[in-house]
Amino acid sequence: MVNRHFLTLMDFTPSELAMLVNRATELKNIHHQGQVYEPLKNKVLGMIFEKSSTRTRVSFEAGIAQLGGSAIFLSPRDTQLGRGEPIEDSARVLSRMCDIIMIRTFAHETVKNFSDNSRVPIINALTDDYHPCQLLADMQTYQEHRGSIQGKTVTWVGDGNNMCNSYINAARQFDFNLVVSCPAGFEPMAELLEANKDRVTIEHDLSKAVAGSHLVVTDVWASMGQEEEQKEREKVFQPYQVSPELMDLADAEALFMHCLPAHRGEEISHDMLDDPRAVVWDEAENRLHAQKALMEYLLSNEEN
Repeated sequence: MVNRHFLTLMDFTPSELAMLVNRATELKNIHHQGQVYEPLKNKVLGMIFEKSSTRTRVSFEAGIAQLGGSAIFLSPRDTQLGRGEPIEDSARVLSRMCDIIMIRTFAHETVKNFSDNSRVPIINALTDDYHPCQLLADMQTYQEHRGSIQGKTVTWVGDGNNMCNSYINAARQFDFNLVVSCPAGFEPMAELLEANKDRVTIEHDLSKAVAGSHLVVTDVWASMGQEEEQKEREKVFQPYQVSPELMDLADAEALFMHCLPAHRGEEISHDMLDDPRAVVWDEAENRLHAQKALMEYLLSNEEN
């Protein structure tokens, strides 16, 4: 039995990722047509949350239900994880009871440790370093609106955070060029930049960074766990707000994405989400369908 995990986009080949994006759109169409499709009947998804969530929890729980399975929500308050049980012990037990497990946590090492001791596929539903599930949805959304992203230019605006790191991996796996526009000192992982310097560049001048871009993406200025830095970050990131006026500098067919929740008046202007170039609601819905495709693939792969 082959046990696959999805901890970063680099765990799958480019062809596998392309297949997942196409499959996500197929599953979306099946759902919109009202068809019942339950290939994961009687499968159980364990959902471990050490960070709070809206979209991640609802999309995974609704997704497994739509595919015929069920989900169990686990937080530190409800489990021995919150009382100091070693990660590897929890992994050995939970993977004997669940068919697939997703984890949303702080340290990326936590999901790596869990996967090393798991009998079932593990999905990284967000760590401080990476957010690969969001990238599946983003790539699906771009493809549905504009076709292939291969060879295009994407501009990341703001903090070099877990989303930015995953966009660097996506640039490699989906074959596009990435421009990262951030304040000095807030760049993404140095080793990622070095490994992908053939397709990722840093441009601190925001106007230059978005010029001719086909996709502009941003995120909150202070991620979970950085609340104490909020006021200071507001001062540093103030020049890095995305607005319709900024989007006018991008390609005429450019799209805007944000993984949400968005802070209007901070990383985006108050009217940015109302702009026709913003596809954030499709992007949010596609978390559901991309993760359905991912769970279907991981469980079918496990059985082969």
